[in-house]
Amino acid sequence: MTQKQVLPGDEIAVEEEYVAAEGTYVRDGKIYASQCGTLVLDDNECVAKVVSYNPPNILQIGDIVYLNIDDCRKTMATATALATEGNDRPIGSSTVATIHVSKISPDYTDNVADEFRKGDLVRGKVISVKPSLQLTTKEPHLGVVRAQCGMCKTELVPKGKKNLYCPKCKRSQPRKLADDYGDVVI
Repeated sequence: MTQKQVLPGDEIAVEEEYVAAEGTYVRDGKIYASQCGTLVLDDNECVAKVVSYNPPNILQIGDIVYLNIDDCRKTMATATALATEGNDRPIGSSTVATIHVSKISPDYTDNVADEFRKGDLVRGKVISVKPSLQLTTKEPHLGVVRAQCGMCKTELVPKGKKNLYCPKCKRSQPRKLADDYGDVVI
């Protein structure tokens, strides 16, 4: 496997020997770099690709993301993906996500409002990126990580495994809580 640094427009191979892959393009039977990066010529697979020095943060199935709940309907929550766990770069793909009521909790849930509220900060796992970004929060480490009272905007504290409590308003509200609710620093 050959590796060297290339710039956009550099001729890197010919189509007779390699197949053009990520970071490349073909013109007149020759393969050219389409981005700055490290050229990888894989002789075993006959593939030519250029790996970027600073790749974008494109969401993939299995990624853990933090999101803000924008709206809750009976069977679905819509949210904006804010960040990917373990990645400092902003998300470079669609950030509008949905969580179906059947993907919220391992327990039966018939109404999304029993698990999430508008404004909640949630940790979820990507289960689909095409045709749309879809998430799940069924695992114990996934779910609401921060929430505010809908009345007074005081940060809610956990009260049991499935409820949050407002110390100011003295109200309890159900949520699908992550196992580390309140201990998350983003």
